[in-house]
Amino acid sequence: MSVQSLYTAATGMEAMEHKLDVIANNIANIGTIGFKKDRANFEDLFYRYQAVPGSEQNEPSTGVGIQTGVGTRVSSVQTNFRQGSMEETNRSLDVAIEGEGFIQVAGPNGELQYTRSGNLSLNRDGTLVLGSANVGRRIEPTVTLPPNVTSIQITSDGAISVLLEGQTEFQTVQTLQLARFPNPEGLLKLGDNIYGVSDASGQPTINNPGQPGFGLMRQGYLEASNVEPVRELIDLIQAQRNIELNSKIVQAGDETLSLISGLRR
Repeated sequence: MSVQSLYTAATGMEAMEHKLDVIANNIANIGTIGFKKDRANFEDLFYRYQAVPGSEQNEPSTGVGIQTGVGTRVSSVQTNFRQGSMEETNRSLDVAIEGEGFIQVAGPNGELQYTRSGNLSLNRDGTLVLGSANVGRRIEPTVTLPPNVTSIQITSDGAISVLLEGQTEFQTVQTLQLARFPNPEGLLKLGDNIYGVSDASGQPTINNPGQPGFGLMRQGYLEASNVEPVRELIDLIQAQRNIELNSKIVQAGDETLSLISGLRR
């Protein structure tokens, strides 16, 4: 019946609406440091079987059957952790991760959280933090610099060295470590450029930058968002056209029902 076509088309429009939400979030975060784009995935719903393939209701038996689908739904929203481009800032406390890994930060309740954003700063105590609009998060392991620092160096292996006032040689104070996950796509997105551990992500492995499987630190750079504007605009146009096509199905179903209801006149 054409009534089913109305419900089937509605699932298509609802799914495309979710895709538009994902695209809108990607485009909104084009300028967000360390942002990783998302992609909405879909799956078809269950089928009504009027004749199962291979049934022997008729001779000879059919090899195809009659199976009618009832629509679609969002199956997952997948994050693409492809490397973003490197933007040079020449700021000593800006660091980008070239390769795999996340910087560890302390959450509001002391739990470990993770980020690809490297726009670090010092708080009033000289402790290295990742700032946000809501709260500053301390880098883990904790890095506290002396008050009389005149210059800071962060090497590719994460070693933080400082030059103190009146001295001529740098001294290492701490090393930035990275966390790596078995399945980074399973991380929880907490906002503020922060990720949290989940059962799907697995527990992190901690090591110094540059070790096998871990990326390198690049001082004076930030990793830009990996959103591709042209690709997003193409996806946006496709989603719009899909919504239009589904709306045409609703219109056709409505016209068919109107025709049927008028047969008794």
